[in-house]
Amino acid sequence: MFFRVSSEVFHLVPEAFFGVVVARGAVQGEPGSGPARAAEERLLAAMAEARRKFAGQDVKAHPDLRPYREAFQRLGINPNRFPSSIEAMVSRIAKGGSLPSINPVVDLANSVGLRFTVPLGVHDLDRCSGDLEVRLARPGDVFTPFGATAPEPVEPGEVVYADGAEVRTRRWIWRQGEYSKATRESTNLFFPIDGFSGVNADRVLEARSELAALLQEITGARVSEFFVDRAHPAADLTERSGRP
Repeated sequence: MFFRVSSEVFHLVPEAFFGVVVARGAVQGEPGSGPARAAEERLLAAMAEARRKFAGQDVKAHPDLRPYREAFQRLGINPNRFPSSIEAMVSRIAKGGSLPSINPVVDLANSVGLRFTVPLGVHDLDRCSGDLEVRLARPGDVFTPFGATAPEPVEPGEVVYADGAEVRTRRWIWRQGEYSKATRESTNLFFPIDGFSGVNADRVLEARSELAALLQEITGARVSEFFVDRAHPAADLTERSGRP
């Protein structure tokens, strides 16, 4: 299995940079188990840290989030209507809200995303039918929103995460769908961390390393680390470590 980013995407966002963690054999345990408690504690600490960091801040103008808004605008995505996943999480917390505990792997991903202010997805690899790609949507692509049973069409030309004709995340890093979600029973997982060379790639790689270590420590997973950029547009998702 490969993770690929198309040349069309790099033409539109040449500085796009992707850190990747693959976890295999993760054991998440039941609610209240050791892994669940440890992951929830990490999430609670990350939310408290984000509240302090963004208190009194204009989230939309914050330098950690502005590059994502600017990239969305270049892609023709209205960031006010469709904010990036990390902006949506930060905005919710800055307004006094919180993120629910879902399961250990999602909690860990959300905690690391908040700590480094980067969008961090979680995909169940066992629900994949082919290679994972970031590409422009094509005629026939479909997306199934969270909680829905019927897919909806996706407009061609939209930047998406896709597995075959099934779109896993719409509008690049806006929202994942039902098809890609990780449950407590998920054991083999793909975590993409999206950023920009020359802007926050170092932070993406720090987030990648921290997430890999936490997954290994808390879930016992075997982890591999990769990266993709314009010069390295594909990664073979085998059990080995790849670093820039």
